[in-house]
Amino acid sequence: MTLAQRLRQLPTERLLGIRRGVEKESLRALPTGGLALTPHPAALGSPLTHPHITTDYSESQLELITGVHAGVESCLDELTRIHQFVYRELAKTGDERLWVGSMPCGLPTDETIPLGRYGSSNIGRAKSVYRMGLGHRYGRRMQTISGIHYNWSMPGLSNDEHFALIRNFRRHAFLLLTLFGASPAVCPTFVEGRPHGLERLSPGTLYHPYATSLRMGRLGYQSEAQANLAVSYNSLDGYAASLHGALTQPYPAYEKIGVRNLGGEYNQLATTLLQIENEFYGTIRPKRVIKSGERPLHALRERGVEYIEVRCMDLDPFEPVGINAQTLRFLDVFLLHCLLQDSPPDTPAEIAELGRNQHHTAAHGREPGLTLERGGQPVLLADWAHELLTECATIALALDAAHGTEAYSAAVAAGQAALAAPSTLPSARVLAAIEKDFDLRYTAFIRHQAEATRAQMLALPWPAEHQANFEAMAAVSVRRQQALEAEDSMDFETFRQHYVSEARLNV
Repeated sequence: MTLAQRLRQLPTERLLGIRRGVEKESLRALPTGGLALTPHPAALGSPLTHPHITTDYSESQLELITGVHAGVESCLDELTRIHQFVYRELAKTGDERLWVGSMPCGLPTDETIPLGRYGSSNIGRAKSVYRMGLGHRYGRRMQTISGIHYNWSMPGLSNDEHFALIRNFRRHAFLLLTLFGASPAVCPTFVEGRPHGLERLSPGTLYHPYATSLRMGRLGYQSEAQANLAVSYNSLDGYAASLHGALTQPYPAYEKIGVRNLGGEYNQLATTLLQIENEFYGTIRPKRVIKSGERPLHALRERGVEYIEVRCMDLDPFEPVGINAQTLRFLDVFLLHCLLQDSPPDTPAEIAELGRNQHHTAAHGREPGLTLERGGQPVLLADWAHELLTECATIALALDAAHGTEAYSAAVAAGQAALAAPSTLPSARVLAAIEKDFDLRYTAFIRHQAEATRAQMLALPWPAEHQANFEAMAAVSVRRQQALEAEDSMDFETFRQHYVSEARLNV
């Protein structure tokens, strides 16, 4: 069956049933461009229990989370309101702003980067110990990279259909890195003391001249240990079995680190290849909402895939909240394309090939004549991208018809135009701005964009009812954290052993 035939079989109500949400990470930074080392602002509530404002790896790294939305605009409206509250509270208590680039601001020594803190409850301590483990395994600097995750669902999809979508997404994710990658340069503090292979643009900037997303390349969320973990996405059972082994089998290098140090303090949650499921890096994940205290792998095995999480999107420093409506619409079209295209099973050889394609695109995606691999054969990135965009245009028409708009077709047309004019891609615009206006300095450019974004957010109308609602949410989150701490009846070591036990992964 052709893509067009599959598209015609999709009822309009299923297209209208697509839901989305956004999770956006940003470092808190000082006006000088250095990392803010202050605690998570108390006015924002408890990062352990707040539904919309938490921290990611570091105490200095905010994560802002929308609810589930039927519309693209309503999703971005909520994300904007969360930003407005955060900016207003930061302005009340000091001079911090949000870093609007994916690659971090000026960083202190690795051990000085503060880990996220979540209180004295067992689950709060576990979150901090997990982060301590990530620091021991990969270094804290790597964890300060920020991005945008797009959570997406469509009614009526089976587990097999979700995994077919995921396989095609992994095959075609190079297109998203090319069109939306916005991290072609880094501050040298990010790679201090380790080999990096980057070129020097200036004393304050390292880069690749044709890079799209260094965040998604060899310097980003990569792990030599995980590189040997060839996770297959051919079925839920196979995927779960791959992760099960990584979560239960001791890994020699991490056994050397140990769960505790000689002083009795915790180094990590476990000595397995993965401490918990979230440690597995990838451009996309199958997800499901979990119950309190439930392990994500158990939830997937018991109740199946509920939605998918796209994890390869950079922060766009030219957009106030890091992403715009046109990009979200493009993602909707792209994900439907991944769902409707034929999706043969993956193989170990293809998994390795896709890894190489990702690294080539991240480091050299705008290079004229760049070739990727498709089924063991070379193919021009530009030709493959053009082919995908042509197919996406048909899907955009169907979404436009369902929604009574032309916005989806416009999103694909914008992608086609950008592909034809690489100098207009976000990664090229970032480098052009650095070279033209900011003395060849990455941090100077992002600082400027951060200041402009801060001013823009503080200037937006802010009804008193919005302030009251966010203050109430913050207060409720603090009370919920206190309740969790009061309810604990188990010592932490017993809790830890129970939490990482193999039995809790099974159905």
